[in-house]
Amino acid sequence: MKLRSIAVALSLLIASLPLIAQEHQHHMDSNEKLGNVSFPISCRIDVQKPFEHAVAQLHSFEYEPAGNEFKQIAEKDPTCAMAYWGQAMSLFHGLWSRPSKADLKRGEELSEKAQQVKGGTPREHEYVDAVAVLFHDADKVEHRQRVDSYAKAMERVATDNPKDREAQVFYALALLAADHGDPSHQSDRKAVGILNKLFDEQPDHPGIAHYIIHACDNPAMASLGLSAARKYAAIAPASSHAVHIPSHIFARLGLWQDSIASNSAALQVADKMAAMHLHTMHHRMHAMDFMQYAYLQIGDDANAKGMYEKLTSYKREEVEEDYQDYYDEMKTGYAALYAVERRQWKEAIALEPVAGAKPNIQAQTYWARAVGAGHLHDVAAAQDAQKHYEEGLEALRKGPKAYMVDGLKSETEEVQAWTLYAQGKTDEAIKILRVTADRQDKVGKFEVEIPAREMLADILLESGHAKEALAEYEVALKTDPNRFNELAGAAQAADKLSQKDKSSTYYAQLVKNCQGVASDRPELAKAKTLVAAK
Repeated sequence: MKLRSIAVALSLLIASLPLIAQEHQHHMDSNEKLGNVSFPISCRIDVQKPFEHAVAQLHSFEYEPAGNEFKQIAEKDPTCAMAYWGQAMSLFHGLWSRPSKADLKRGEELSEKAQQVKGGTPREHEYVDAVAVLFHDADKVEHRQRVDSYAKAMERVATDNPKDREAQVFYALALLAADHGDPSHQSDRKAVGILNKLFDEQPDHPGIAHYIIHACDNPAMASLGLSAARKYAAIAPASSHAVHIPSHIFARLGLWQDSIASNSAALQVADKMAAMHLHTMHHRMHAMDFMQYAYLQIGDDANAKGMYEKLTSYKREEVEEDYQDYYDEMKTGYAALYAVERRQWKEAIALEPVAGAKPNIQAQTYWARAVGAGHLHDVAAAQDAQKHYEEGLEALRKGPKAYMVDGLKSETEEVQAWTLYAQGKTDEAIKILRVTADRQDKVGKFEVEIPAREMLADILLESGHAKEALAEYEVALKTDPNRFNELAGAAQAADKLSQKDKSSTYYAQLVKNCQGVASDRPELAKAKTLVAAK
């Protein structure tokens, strides 16, 4: 939106003040379907149903409307300690991001207020004391320690209240937050064990289905989450996040049409939520990210490009303040993925970082440049990309979110590998990517990310090692099935080895995945010709 005159802007602001005041109090309509939650509390009887409605929103990570509703409950019944507990819980986005300093301060205030309320039950006191662990002394206790302590506190709540289903569900969520990328997925598996039993008892509970999906969001367990993924959207169809989240499993399993349908529906729900004055831009961007990725895997480059165009039609200032960096990240990521997935290496090298974006976000552009330069053996471009990438990483390391550097480990190694490959140091590049790929096989890559093992196979194929390349593509197709470039690469490697049956199988699967799509990808054209000739 272009800047207007100060007089016009002020008049619009004054006119909109009543609406702004209302927006902070809006929440989802109580008639909207969010699943069924039973969570008895000792507060006024007229806040019981609104409280359970707010908890249902919390279970689908609709933090803003949940927090608003808990706040209204507290205003109606100031002696309801669980209303303050709910507000504090709405500030803890354990599977998304760390709380800001402002959120930590507010969470501490709310949990202390809950602890100061007289009355209540011993069970409620345990919930309140548990959430206080997340926020008290946050400036002295490291985040990971607080999350681990919260998981132990919720274990006590669950143990002391074995018939309280909500205690078990929130304990399972706490276990997921405390997983910390464990390659054995011990906490994930423990959470799934708890949740699967509960799912049999209450199949319409939003948190149970939701957390099963998150627990299984890795290569080793993805198939175990498919049943919950098939059901969750119908349990809580009023939540954009609930309608989207099944696509995490669909993306892991290469179910591209399901992922597209899931996220298309999530965008429609986001529109309905926006009509209730709820902030939904972060939901929209996340859903579109998964849609773009899925479109690219079926060769539908036109619709993939459409996701980028839709994203850039939004103005940064339209995005919720807390998610404006996320907007920059999505804008960067969409462009990078669109170039690299289509194997347009010159286009990747020509990418420019988003002006004003944080250095770690701009670094993703240099990742794409490094990949493109590596494929083209452009040493100067690769070294320049690595230099700028490392500068962004160093800026991040010196900033308030230095902990994010660990999450960029695979990306950093990929930049190093492609720069080495551009320089002709193929063996060194292969060595780095193999370590990255082995780690990803256990922990999992991000759902909408190119697997390091696919990159490893690409280098092997390009450098004349078709047998080794085919073996790597085939491993990649097990951990990240149905990816376009893995199928095409495996078919090409099999061709070079004169393994016609294998080649035909991979080409046939590629054609099947892309059925009905108008695509100009040369790999797909070749696949269609060979399949038609059989």
